Amino acid sequence: MSDTPMCPTVRETLSGLRAGSLTAQGVLDACFARIHAREDAVGAWQTIDEAAARRIADMNLAGPLAGLPVGVKDIIDTVDLPTGYGSKAFVDHRPAADAACVAALRYAGAVVLGKTVSTEFASMHPGKTRNPHNPKHTPGGSSSGSAAAVADGMVPVALGTQTAGSVIRPGSFCGVVAYKGSYGWTDTTGIHPLAPSFDTLGFYARAVGDIAPVRAALAKGARDHATARKPMIGLCRTPQWEQAGPGTRRVVEAAFEKLRAAGATTFEVVCPPSWDQLVETHRRFMLREMPAVFEKIISERGENISKGFKAQVNEGASISANDAAVLAHEIADRRGDFVRMIGHGEIWLTPAAPDEAPKGIERTGDPLFNRLWTLLGGPLMSLPAGTGKKGLPIGVQLVGAPGSDDDLIDAAAWVEAALAAA
Repeated sequence: MSDTPMCPTVRETLSGLRAGSLTAQGVLDACFARIHAREDAVGAWQTIDEAAARRIADMNLAGPLAGLPVGVKDIIDTVDLPTGYGSKAFVDHRPAADAACVAALRYAGAVVLGKTVSTEFASMHPGKTRNPHNPKHTPGGSSSGSAAAVADGMVPVALGTQTAGSVIRPGSFCGVVAYKGSYGWTDTTGIHPLAPSFDTLGFYARAVGDIAPVRAALAKGARDHATARKPMIGLCRTPQWEQAGPGTRRVVEAAFEKLRAAGATTFEVVCPPSWDQLVETHRRFMLREMPAVFEKIISERGENISKGFKAQVNEGASISANDAAVLAHEIADRRGDFVRMIGHGEIWLTPAAPDEAPKGIERTGDPLFNRLWTLLGGPLMSLPAGTGKKGLPIGVQLVGAPGSDDDLIDAAAWVEAALAAA
């Protein structure tokens, strides 16, 4: 991809800074050298302020993430950088305050490099970003820039958001570790809503061990390190398995067998018939929530909003209050099913995306294998696990019970090591 080295990972950065073998400016040198070499090809960044990042890095930073560079998805407010929400309707918009997650990272000593590209309002209309493994292919979305920037080694960690599949699918397409927390795991104030019942913060890094230190800065009481623990692993093909491509089927089933061979207790999960329509339930309830967020914005700025996005809002407005109540009841019931089904110490292994990244950047791919799990509300991770016939990455998705984020990260650390050793 480039002769310019990738920037160090989260763990390399933090350990090097603490040991004195790295300096904050030296880490920024590595990040910006990679950005300058690769940004024209990848297009991961919406806004960068190198001078400001360097000024901040020169301060006497303190905290558990002191000196760690981060990227922030353009759907997340920053007081010192424009936040355009991926939309032409908000070009040069300046928020009055940082989002809670950005404030928490800054308090922990992290240095914001810039804003990464988002699709329009974190929905479907894509931005300029390309897959760093092959620029003719999508990086996924909506957290396109964050996934691509981390995958290309421009920044150690970058924030994303997920309402359907916007963290996990780009992680799979770009071949990086992706984490989406349990619904409500951290304060989302200052993140532009899309559908508040599902909107969740997540982020990307290049290894599972990079996840816990960043999560600990964002979630009170979270562990700041991962301890690899062998989990019980259930293969869950989901009701949509027949729509998975050959690459995904091969990678998921091969990963399951590798984990069994590595000594994990394994079993197969059979989804109840009541889950068969949950992908559509998620889609409709998500659309139903969008008009309350966007009708006023469209009435005031509609000439700069895509026809496709306005069509989504219009479809949501056509869903009646009675139908929405039925959907809400269904979601609550199925979330209860899930909590009862997934046992303590279990994780489920399932597809992260239909297959490797599709060709073209006009669309960001299908969240088919993410909607179900976003609806059910538990923590999710995508880990690189193989490649497709075109040589592009394919990830596997790990699913945990709601609130079991630290345990899922520990399990993912074991899975990562087991897959690497196989």
